[in-house]
Amino acid sequence: MTANSQNLISALRHGLIVSCQAPVDSPLHDPLVMAAMAQASVNQGAVGVRIDTPAHIQAVRKQCPTTPIIGLWKQQIAGSEVYITPQFDHAQAIALAGADIIALDATLRQRPGGETLSELIPRIHAELEKPVMADIDTIENAIAAVNAGADVVGTTLYGYTASTQHLQPPGFELLSQIVEQLGVPTICEGGIASPQMAQQALQLGADAVVVGTAITGIDWQVQAYQKAMRDGYKL
Repeated sequence: MTANSQNLISALRHGLIVSCQAPVDSPLHDPLVMAAMAQASVNQGAVGVRIDTPAHIQAVRKQCPTTPIIGLWKQQIAGSEVYITPQFDHAQAIALAGADIIALDATLRQRPGGETLSELIPRIHAELEKPVMADIDTIENAIAAVNAGADVVGTTLYGYTASTQHLQPPGFELLSQIVEQLGVPTICEGGIASPQMAQQALQLGADAVVVGTAITGIDWQVQAYQKAMRDGYKL
């Protein structure tokens, strides 16, 4: 890891990273809205943001020129379950848009195009000169990602893959395993629904915590309230 990458990751330590994303059919899915969400988060002390798509990253970079951006690009490609920055050209696009750290699916599932994780991560390092955040679901995949060169490991996919779909985020047990077994910066992401849960993640050894839906997920939050209220009224 380069000195610049080390400094960037160190700047996230013990901090809150806000994931500013919205469903594609939501009016919030707009670059200017994402930039406003990011700026509001930074104004209140967030140490970084996690942003999807080149257009949104570019807008956030313009609005928040010095804020660390973890960038990703969700792409559904036929024949593969991998959708978080699945190929090098997606990583390249978000790097050019202004992402500081490239987040990608680091499970060992088949990637579209056949490029392996051990090929993709070194290529990102060499050609894009960006650190890589490995979004994983199990300790085995975390170990494989670190062996492939990942700079940061995140519990992002815990509960969202076929092998973990029976498990409920947040992945505190997985977080503890990573902290105990791997000497790599670790980010707890997924299912953090309260400040107390974020605090618990840090106490378990997370270097930083990503919170998305609980802060910026207006669409999902309103749906949850509506469903609970409807179900309660029926009673």
